[in-house]
Amino acid sequence: MAVETEARPEAGSAPQMASKVTSKVPAAENTLRILKLLASRRGPMAASQIASTLGLPRSSVYHLLGVMEANGFVLHLHEEQRYGLGISAFELSSAYSRQEPLSRLGRPLLASLVDALGESAHLAVLHGRDVLYIVEERAKNRPSLVTDVGVRLPSHLTASGRAILAALPKSQVRALYPNAAAFTARHEVEGAIMKYSALSSHLDRVRQRGYATEHGEVTPGFGSIAAAVTDHLGWPTAAVAVTFLEDKLPAEQWPALAARVQKVADELSVRLHGRPAK
Repeated sequence: MAVETEARPEAGSAPQMASKVTSKVPAAENTLRILKLLASRRGPMAASQIASTLGLPRSSVYHLLGVMEANGFVLHLHEEQRYGLGISAFELSSAYSRQEPLSRLGRPLLASLVDALGESAHLAVLHGRDVLYIVEERAKNRPSLVTDVGVRLPSHLTASGRAILAALPKSQVRALYPNAAAFTARHEVEGAIMKYSALSSHLDRVRQRGYATEHGEVTPGFGSIAAAVTDHLGWPTAAVAVTFLEDKLPAEQWPALAARVQKVADELSVRLHGRPAK
């Protein structure tokens, strides 16, 4: 298969994606660039659009798409004359989940955070409207928490969930919380979030300060601070959180603690080949 050895920017191509390919195996690199581009879009793309966006010759793009289609990594939608991700790409995603890289990469970072702070920490991902806890690092001489591995809690009640929700498009948050029935509470607390308008206002504050908090909504007397972990597109993949007895940590110390949590979340974002949360 003959392919061009370097990218050729075309008019209208994205500057950040039209850079010259410096790899010694340009066909392999361009194949990966096409897959990453398709994964970043919400729908299939025409081959000409792929070529223009990446600054590649159309002949090269058609050749590469043909090979990827034959191996199941892209699917050609003949009626639309567009290409989307195929079943082999989905199988790679499933394999990624099975290998638990998020847990493996996150655990040592959380362990170091716990050692530095003396407070318990956990890592959670969004699962429907809930957060699912996948790592817990308990600090020495600290009480047990309900946020054990495998536990699910409503995301709007937790600092972890709020950090993730704040990093999602508002339209998606609204889809997750379409009506009052979507909101539940574990305890009666002042200012409980029980409707979408309250959640939306709260998430605006999370976005403004860069971290999320929770005050006794999960367990009375305990507070949490969390920050989102993001992928290379800025999409939230998880959240790092620290939980502590509120009467042991004055409110004026929360921003400093949040900065430590944010630093760990940023580091995990980088390790996942993502970008730090802003």
